[in-house]
Amino acid sequence: MAVCRRVPPLLLLLMSIVLYVHPIRGQKLPNNAIVKSVVSVDVPAQNQGGVARTSGWKLAEEGACRDDLTRLCPKHSWNNNLAVLECLQDKKEETEIAADCNHLLWNYKLNLTTDPKFESVAVEVCKTTINDIKECATEERGKGYLVSCLVDHRSNITEYQCNQYITKMTSIVFSDYRLICGFMDKCHDDINTLHCGSISTGEKDVHSQGEVIACLEKGLVREAEEQPGAHAIRDECKKAIMRVAELSSDDFHLDRYLYFSCREDRERFCENTAAGEGRVYKCLFNHKFEEAMSERCREALTTRQKLIAQDYKVSYSLAKACKADLRKYRCSMDTNMPRAREARLSYLLLCLESAVHRGRTVVGECQGEMLDYRRMLMEDFSLSPEIVLHCRGEIEAHCSGLHRKGRTLHCLMRVGRGDMAAIDSLCQKALQTLIQEADPGADYRIDRALNEACESVIQTACKHIRNGDPMILSCLMEHLYTEKMVEDCEHRLLELQYFIARDWKLDPILYKKCQGDASRLCHTHGWNETSELMPPGAIFSCLYRHAYRTEEQGRRLSRDCKVEVQRILHQRALDVKLDPELQTHCMTDLGKWCSEKTESGQELECLQDHLEDLVAQCRDVVGNLTELESEDIQIETLLMRACEPVIQSHCHEVADNQIDTGDLMECLVQNKHQKEMNDKCAVGVTHFQLVQIKDFRFSYKFKMACKEDVLKLCPNIKKKVDVVICLSTTVRNDTLQDTKEQRVSVKCRKQLRVEELEMSEDIRLEPELYDSCKQDIGRLCQNVAFGNAQVIECLKENKRQLTQRCHHRMFKLQEVEMMDPELDYQLMRVCKQMIRRFCTEADAKNMLQCLKQNKNSELMDPKCKQMITKRQITQNTDYRLNPVLKKSCKADIPKFCQSILNKATGDSELEGQVVSCLKLKYADQRLSPDCEDQIRVILQESALDYRLDPQLQVHCTDEISRLCPEEAAAQEQTGQVEECLKFNLLKIKVEGCKKEVLNILKESKADIFVDPVLHTACALDIKHHCAAIPPGRGRQMSCLMEALQDKRVRLQPECKKRLQDRIDMWSYAAKVAPAEGFSDLAMQVMTSPSKNYILAMIGMGVCVLFLFGLLCGRITKRVMQEQKDR
Repeated sequence: MAVCRRVPPLLLLLMSIVLYVHPIRGQKLPNNAIVKSVVSVDVPAQNQGGVARTSGWKLAEEGACRDDLTRLCPKHSWNNNLAVLECLQDKKEETEIAADCNHLLWNYKLNLTTDPKFESVAVEVCKTTINDIKECATEERGKGYLVSCLVDHRSNITEYQCNQYITKMTSIVFSDYRLICGFMDKCHDDINTLHCGSISTGEKDVHSQGEVIACLEKGLVREAEEQPGAHAIRDECKKAIMRVAELSSDDFHLDRYLYFSCREDRERFCENTAAGEGRVYKCLFNHKFEEAMSERCREALTTRQKLIAQDYKVSYSLAKACKADLRKYRCSMDTNMPRAREARLSYLLLCLESAVHRGRTVVGECQGEMLDYRRMLMEDFSLSPEIVLHCRGEIEAHCSGLHRKGRTLHCLMRVGRGDMAAIDSLCQKALQTLIQEADPGADYRIDRALNEACESVIQTACKHIRNGDPMILSCLMEHLYTEKMVEDCEHRLLELQYFIARDWKLDPILYKKCQGDASRLCHTHGWNETSELMPPGAIFSCLYRHAYRTEEQGRRLSRDCKVEVQRILHQRALDVKLDPELQTHCMTDLGKWCSEKTESGQELECLQDHLEDLVAQCRDVVGNLTELESEDIQIETLLMRACEPVIQSHCHEVADNQIDTGDLMECLVQNKHQKEMNDKCAVGVTHFQLVQIKDFRFSYKFKMACKEDVLKLCPNIKKKVDVVICLSTTVRNDTLQDTKEQRVSVKCRKQLRVEELEMSEDIRLEPELYDSCKQDIGRLCQNVAFGNAQVIECLKENKRQLTQRCHHRMFKLQEVEMMDPELDYQLMRVCKQMIRRFCTEADAKNMLQCLKQNKNSELMDPKCKQMITKRQITQNTDYRLNPVLKKSCKADIPKFCQSILNKATGDSELEGQVVSCLKLKYADQRLSPDCEDQIRVILQESALDYRLDPQLQVHCTDEISRLCPEEAAAQEQTGQVEECLKFNLLKIKVEGCKKEVLNILKESKADIFVDPVLHTACALDIKHHCAAIPPGRGRQMSCLMEALQDKRVRLQPECKKRLQDRIDMWSYAAKVAPAEGFSDLAMQVMTSPSKNYILAMIGMGVCVLFLFGLLCGRITKRVMQEQKDR
């Protein structure tokens, strides 16, 4: 055999042979000349006896093959040596051919391939083609190089006869590796080492020779996968093996091992597929995982696919379809890369995918081929040597027996997600690389496992999107955890999205819209290039940091890119593992704090709940994400789904027009107790409120409005609740001191009010109060739901049973609420309509005062009236809870009630002692006018409702239950309990209660208005007889008493009766509780209805005494001066 000088180590000089010689040079060949003229081949063939046959020799005439020929080949082919050769060498596997016939056929082919004179036939048949291919036209003739060149360029041969000539010769030579020029020399040692077969002629039959190459190919694959015991094949042999595979890529007949392994499968699956241009290969690849596919054929197909993965030229159709694009985009021009790498299928796919993602044009035929091979990579993990090498342990431990249809790859993805066990970093990297090569984000159909699992969901939820569109994956993510999603699809989708989320380039829409921004702001490189300074996972972080910048903060993303960044953030919120930073830095904390939180969305909520306990890096990541959510709560996809009804009803305008200002969450908080609000939404909104209190940055609107004020007035304070207290205290102090210029800015004061109102709705939003009262809540309010300030109201109603710490906190809270009633959530909620009716013009600080003034209106809502009464009861327990009284009586309280103040502690109620003290001084008419006015109002209100008198409540609870149960049970209190106690004064056994009733009687003498029963009975008489007398200081009461004594005046019977009862009560009170001193006596006289009579009698007595002394002289004996001086 001639030495193959020109042919590179990969080239098979299988075509330095000639199967066809025309006896007459220059004669024009008919189209069928190649087939027919084989009969007249002028090539000697050695028979068994060594006698040479010459011109006109026919294989059919040889006795060694006559029986096999008669048995296997149709008669019309006997006169054609080529037809006979094809028939016998393509026999079925179970059919045996005589050894002598095998030997004869092999010698015939060998003689054909070693005679250089047949090159003249190639010159004749391929004359036009040779002239067109410059490389072949310059080849030296007579040494077999010309045919080798034609084979090397056969994809460019368009001349029919030449193409047929090369194709027919190829099928002959590929039947035996020993006929390939130089192949045996290059691979001799490797064949022996790998035990792939014998070199000796005739020892193996025709079929086994294809197995030799198949054996070498498998050895090459084992070496690439670094399998245990793999033999390192020499480079020359490697190239020869790959060249054989490449030259056999267009017609599966040329891969003898695969041909015999898949002949029946071809008939079963690809019967109508014409041979040539790799069509049969592709057809078989598509049916590789069918149940009816034989295992041997599947194994042979897998081996060929692995060779394609190592060199794309082994796929004829791919190499042909993409040849122009590979050259156009310089995909094989990287001089810094070894040829073996740039020939790999993965490199070709990455290079061309990069061009597509950059918006360049790749011809449709090439894109179709790329799609097929990307699908192939996703279906069979074993086609990626790195996966086989680095993920071997994970496959054996978790994913064995799942080889088909991409199930193993998805199993590895599940391991990579951390759902099953830890994964080796090299395996993780190999998976990430494979996902980038296959690029399933661009077309979900590439991932067969996902496609099959999600077919029903796509047909129902995503039917409006074009099949194969990248938005299908986004549509599936939008329906994750919805009723339309099926479990298997959910798993496959999350497994794939886990890896797509770790490289922003794998989302084609994001890459398309943001590649300019990423290059401008994040200094990224090409699609298939990476940088250690800016790894793929860090680029998205860079993008979303710029997405939410204000104009003042610098460069921002383009509008289209920002939309896509928001879409990705919405998807990532569905599963904590879709956020690479979160999973990387928070794995330890997730295991420590959130191992039981397995439902969707719970893990992030858990991390937010334990924010203070997280390690620094995790805390920063969770904090940044929470800060981002505060600006755009729509990132929280699950929350938005749960809140859809309330958004549509109350926040649709905000949701539609929101421009990242936190308005939507504010709207949800304000409408948290609407009927459209469901439990899931309410819980989610409350959770976000609870998270916000951990750091003022988590409240976007508050942060933006008060950032400068916080830095100036509240530095080093981080917790939102502390910042709110700090700023609100500053505002309150400036207001009380009448500062000309408030230190807190107007926009901050406005937002501060919003934050204060929100915090008043749930006790958990005030951590110090909640922590102080947690024990009491569990004991007294365990069945009361949080929200709507219900727990706070429960604690208020049970304040006598609270622990000291909680009691102190509640007192402080009530003090703030009374100073600013707008912060009283329950009052504002229950009386919302009444405020609109009666108090639209009232200042927020005077809201409760306005409601109190309209409490007894016929239009007042009963529930609101009841709530107002509760607040009045609270105010009367301590003057500090009544800002108006405190201001009006600021001079009177220390003057008359200092002894009570001295005994009081800072944060506990005085149980109405100061108010009672002021009431007594009111009766003594010693208060200042402003204070007197306020006490009069309190007296009037408490006279109608005994519950408004704390001291009466404290001392008379048992007596009221015993003596006045019906009156106390009345729904509407109009003073009947007080009247009952007055009538039953003699029956009261408790001294403290008796004293309080006596005080009531004493107070009623000072003003008729504090005795509602008497005032109601005598209203007409006051109008007729005392209209000119101003109220107060007992004046109208004295008027009525005088009218009662005046026989000329006729009072109303009811008034007369009530007045007489009061006189009897006062008389009894005077006996039971005589004056304790001269001042008390004087006050009793001054407040007595018979004041004028008593004063007249006292005056008369004084006059009589004066006159007596004047007339009668000295009574005592005069003493001499001398005696005085002694």
